[in-house]
Amino acid sequence: MHISKKCSVFKVVLSALLIVALLQLIYLSFLSKFHGKQQRYRYSELFGSRKHAQPEKNSRKERLRYSLSTGGIFDNSGQYRVYKNLIKSDFTTNHKPGFQPGTNVLSLATHTTINNLHHLGSLLERWQNPLSVAIFAHGQDVKFATALVYALSFFCPQIEALVDFHLVCLSGEIASFPEQDREHFAGLEDCASVFSRLETHRDQSKNYDISGNISYPNNLLRNVARSGTESSYILVIDMDMVPSADLHQQFLEMITKRESASDEVFVLPAFEIRHAKKIPATKAELVQLYQVGEVRPFYEELCPRCQAPTNYSQWVNSHVRGAGTLAVAYTLTWVDPWEPFYIGPRSVPLYDENFKQYGFNRISQACELHVAAYRFSVLSSAFVVHRGFKIQGEFHSRKDEENKRNRVLFRNFKEGLKTKYPSSTRRC
Repeated sequence: MHISKKCSVFKVVLSALLIVALLQLIYLSFLSKFHGKQQRYRYSELFGSRKHAQPEKNSRKERLRYSLSTGGIFDNSGQYRVYKNLIKSDFTTNHKPGFQPGTNVLSLATHTTINNLHHLGSLLERWQNPLSVAIFAHGQDVKFATALVYALSFFCPQIEALVDFHLVCLSGEIASFPEQDREHFAGLEDCASVFSRLETHRDQSKNYDISGNISYPNNLLRNVARSGTESSYILVIDMDMVPSADLHQQFLEMITKRESASDEVFVLPAFEIRHAKKIPATKAELVQLYQVGEVRPFYEELCPRCQAPTNYSQWVNSHVRGAGTLAVAYTLTWVDPWEPFYIGPRSVPLYDENFKQYGFNRISQACELHVAAYRFSVLSSAFVVHRGFKIQGEFHSRKDEENKRNRVLFRNFKEGLKTKYPSSTRRC
């Protein structure tokens, strides 16, 4: 009798456990089906029929489809295919975010490969104003870049509102609408998931060491990003750099109080910071880190002469009345080999697109500004910061070879300036 009761209790417990296990299996099956259905819905939102997406999302998709259908345009050398305005922001198309008329004075232009596009989130978080991005991709990365750029503009409201994307690839490559590339979109459900996907694709090559011995056309990309803006002034920086906080508003207030000059550029002292440190927002924060060696002048280890003319000690000790007020601290004449980062009117000469890879790509443009009699006015409290210290050993193996090749190009470039500016007495 006692044994029979024990058996009955055991059967009841076993039955209960089986029921619980069965319910868990049903629940997991439901979750799996729901997740699969959610993924299919997300994909149909991105590339499916019109009934699945909001009208503005379909409009964005159709604009992308049209941009790609044009086949892009070739650059002057015929080596690269350029898709300008692959995706345009709401700011550009209809000023949707509510910006006041007259505030589109300054845009930021930047360039990158898909490997560094993950920096866009933190850059836009600091900038929060119109931004033009030129992306270089080749091989399989052309599809990946097209797909992920579209996903960014679809899932990230701030990117949708403010960022214009342009794509550059080799002339023999054609970007296509990524309708069949479901593998690129698996798991993408929101803005954070798109950036997580980009993080997995980061830093696959050192600097410009692109697979297949492909040249990175940095100056072409800078020009494409510049031409994609409609602002009166443009700041051109690399994707892994960040400007000081509130620069857009401070520059707008400064420029409206002074006479505009077409022959003046506004220099932002450039720094680099240890990877572990938070990017400083203000000059006071930056100077604190600078004084303890956590921040140092840009390229201090690689080419100290390239930034020394900025006169960092004078800038650190210059003060302007009023917190958050931006002004010109001092004006400099360009000297070789200074390559400052600056805000300039959109009329400044374009970058020379013959320069690719490492060496002389930005110096050549600064040299031309000097010959064209531009003034270099250093701003009192604005700056740009590069993420991480630039260290000699971290560069790719062909850097010195590229530098030598571009040095020869630079000599020819300077000779050409004599013809382009025959009345100028300035040389570089």
